[in-house]
This record gives sequence, structure tokens and C-alpha cells, in this order.
Amino acid sequence: MPSIDLTGKVAVVTGSGRGLGLAYAHALAAHGASVVVNDVDEAVADAAVKSLTEAGGRAVAEVVAVGTSEAADRLVDRAVAEFGRLDVLVTNAGILRDKVLWKMTDDDFDAVITTHLKGTFTCARAAAVRMREQGEGGTLVLVGSPAGQRGNFGQTNYAAAKAGIAAMARTWSMELGRANITVNAIVPVAATAMTETIPAFAPYIEAMKNGAPLPDFLRKGEGFGTPEDCAALVPFLASEAARGITGQAIGIGGDKVALWSHPQEVRAAYADGGWTPDALSDAWHTSVGAELQTVGIPAPKFPEA
Repeated sequence: MPSIDLTGKVAVVTGSGRGLGLAYAHALAAHGASVVVNDVDEAVADAAVKSLTEAGGRAVAEVVAVGTSEAADRLVDRAVAEFGRLDVLVTNAGILRDKVLWKMTDDDFDAVITTHLKGTFTCARAAAVRMREQGEGGTLVLVGSPAGQRGNFGQTNYAAAKAGIAAMARTWSMELGRANITVNAIVPVAATAMTETIPAFAPYIEAMKNGAPLPDFLRKGEGFGTPEDCAALVPFLASEAARGITGQAIGIGGDKVALWSHPQEVRAAYADGGWTPDALSDAWHTSVGAELQTVGIPAPKFPEA
């Protein structure tokens, strides 16, 4: 495997002021890429840029909320103005507005869809236009979630957006293949401000903050670790070593990396002349309905006390 060298490459990472986004930015910069940091908070964005430059990287901040075409154009234009080109886009920006279906408002739904789904669409479109003009290929890394792969209680808006992002990755990998632009969704699992709110994880995250390592049953069994553990996937996908990888959903966390399957038919049955409701009722439990698929993110498996 060739060494990962992104010298001369330019990346935009949305939502990169803190957490996973900042880890992605640092990983890219550490391998030689120049980075446009993005956040809605100017102080946070500036602090992120400072941390990157102090580590020897090249970075600038663009403070804007993703979701609109204007915001996407600003990010691409900033990359070109500062560094002359754009090679990598990581669509990490996101927000949460968790509520069960009957309590979720239009605003709750729209805000999450605008940031996650439309923000990914508008930024990817602007990046694809620029990359196709350059004629040298490129990399789109779309950030998904286990919630988008399996659903999650109380996250109608977030799960729908993340499922849509995985579908867009598959679609764009076909549309942009001739331009040598790879498109993949990553599915990170890490100790973040969001996962700190999960009671089962909270004590382990708190211990980690105090210097204790995460136990193997989390790092391996659950694929749960730090944002930096997840970040390794981004420079790899941006490198020449990953030129043949596109249209995939790749999970990473802790000590684990995994390839998610695409949705596909599991079982099929046939009826001459087509199905009637009665025929479906008679055949369901012994044919296609014999083993229904599970939903939701599996509960963590903790060792017995």
C-alpha cells in the first residue's frame, strides 16, 4: 500500500470546528492537505484553524451555515481563492432536533433536513462542478450514521437525512465516475457530545476524559472510540490508494472498520398471474415473511457485572 500523501490537495470540511469534523480536518492536514474549516461559530472556527496551523498545517476558516447554494458556493470559492483548487469535500455539518413522530414539529424536521441532507446536496453539487472543471478527479466523503442505516427511536429527521445521504453516495458514484470523482458515505461511531448523552456510554466517556482507555468490548465489540479513530478513513479515501473505492458505505469506530451492505432483496416468492390479498395472507409466513428484518441500532453489549 502506498503511503498516504495529500500534499497539494485542498479540502473543505463542513462542520469542522469541533468533534468529528475537527478530527477529519486534522487528519487531512497531517497528511499534507490544505483545509477550509467551516463552522457557524466564528470563535470556534478560528480556534480550529489555529490548532491546525500550530500543528504545521495550512487552513483558513469560512463561517457559514450550510444548506443553501450560496453557502456551498462560498466554501468552494474560499478554497479556490486561498489555495487555488478543490480536491476533497467532507460533508460533516449537522444538527439534532430529536423528538418522537407525534411531537416533532415542521421546524424540527426542516432544520435537520436542511443542514444534513440539503447541505450535503448543495455542497457536493458545488464541489462536483469545480472538480469537473479542473478535470483531475476528486473525492466526496459524505458523513452518514448508523441511524440512517437502521433507523433510531426519536430521530425521524436525522435518520431520514442520513439514509438519503447514503443513497446520494451510491447515485453520485455512478454520475461522477467518468470524471474520476469518488463518492463514499462513512458511518462513524465515536465519543462525541451527542453520544455522551447516552447513559450506557456516559461513564466510559467520562473515564476516557480523565485519561482511562476505552475498554476492548467498546473499541472492538461496539466499534466505539474517539473522533480521531474515525478520522483515519478520510485521508485514506482522499488518497490515490482509494481511487477504486466508490459508492460504498464504510463504518469506522474504535478498532473496527466495516463495510455496510446495500439494501437488497432478501427473499422472494411468485404467484402465477400475480398476487391477491388472500394469496399473500396464505403464503406470507412461509415465504417472504419467514424471517423479517430487524430495525434500530442494536443495544450495546456490556460485560456482565
